[in-house]
Amino acid sequence: MPNSPAAEDRSHLPLLLLIGSGDRRYREYVLAAVHPHFRLWLVDSVEPTWQLPYIEGATTPVATRDPDVLTAVAADLTHNLTPAGLFTYDESLVHAVAHTAHALGLPGSPPDAVLACRDKAATRSILTAAGVPQPLSEPVATADEALAAAERIGYPVVVKARGLAGSLGVVLADNASAVTDAFAAALGANWPGVPRYEADVLVEEYLTGPEISVDAVVNEGDCTALTLARKETGLAPFFEETGHTVDADDPLLTDAELLDQLDRIHKALGFTHGATHTEFRLTPKGPRLVEINARLGGDFIPYLGALATGCDPSVAAAHVAAGLAPDTTPRHRRQAAIQFLYPPADCEAIELAVHEDRFGPTIHQAVATAASGTRLALPPRGYLARYGHVIAVGEDAEQIAADLTEPTRLVELHAKPLTD
Repeated sequence: MPNSPAAEDRSHLPLLLLIGSGDRRYREYVLAAVHPHFRLWLVDSVEPTWQLPYIEGATTPVATRDPDVLTAVAADLTHNLTPAGLFTYDESLVHAVAHTAHALGLPGSPPDAVLACRDKAATRSILTAAGVPQPLSEPVATADEALAAAERIGYPVVVKARGLAGSLGVVLADNASAVTDAFAAALGANWPGVPRYEADVLVEEYLTGPEISVDAVVNEGDCTALTLARKETGLAPFFEETGHTVDADDPLLTDAELLDQLDRIHKALGFTHGATHTEFRLTPKGPRLVEINARLGGDFIPYLGALATGCDPSVAAAHVAAGLAPDTTPRHRRQAAIQFLYPPADCEAIELAVHEDRFGPTIHQAVATAASGTRLALPPRGYLARYGHVIAVGEDAEQIAADLTEPTRLVELHAKPLTD
């Protein structure tokens, strides 16, 4: 637990307006990392609870997804506070924050660049025009349009929601019937604050090869890759993210072709300032963009990066949000990995137990994230039906793999089937 503001003089630290705070289970580590370096004033749609040890004060409740409302609130705060910048890691808030930062003359990328990252169809169009290799992709509004696009592109295809992230509403389809089902699943997937479009679904060429993500910071147009995660997916034909592995010595961190594409993508989109999470497939023809998000990665990927390298992407992102040069120097070289725990079928959690006596030597953390009574519905009925996760970290990759072989033994789920 951090020291309270009364216990030490923190007045010399730069102040950031923290816009939104997210789910404690998945984002508290960001506030814990940033707190020693910055004073945080929370602007959120809900009253603070768990956030209180990390913030100087709060302005709530605020319609944070409304750019005009957020700008008015932030402008009013500047009468008594002197913020160095605005900081968010919430996908649904990145455009409103960019709009507000631009209006107040604070650091940040142009709002149009951030919006181009949120809209996957705009991303594809801009990058294709800039000569950055892209998979074939068509936005569609109806199931019939999706079928026609699939015929033109060739099976199998990936059908995805145009404005979502985190693999929500992403489905692999290898025939016409599967495309119809995938279109319905993609159209029905939603997340609070995610924009909808007239042609709200994309049909894309299926990319083969391993999937990775790169968390980077961009300072005055200079893009620096900090954390490279190798992704595991499951629950086919959906692409639920079931695990990530970060290796400080991953050779892709110095791969010229990947880094060149990463730089070209940011420049073409006009993203000049902030943190990004960019996903690629390593195809036989080279890296190909899956999507780019104008924020820190989710799924604890920045936390894994900090464990693996000692360079914390959350702290670096806060620095660029404040208009400061980030420290991107690794302190050590380890591997860190996470496994997310999903039930074998739709169920309601009755009880969860963490068995510390079963931990291997590299187990850093095992957490139950579903309370008793939580309904866990797998795609397409529900998404992110996780009941816990396990993190391992160390210098011995084989030991890490061994310790994560049976993660369900470390966080044990007792549940009953869903009947509705």
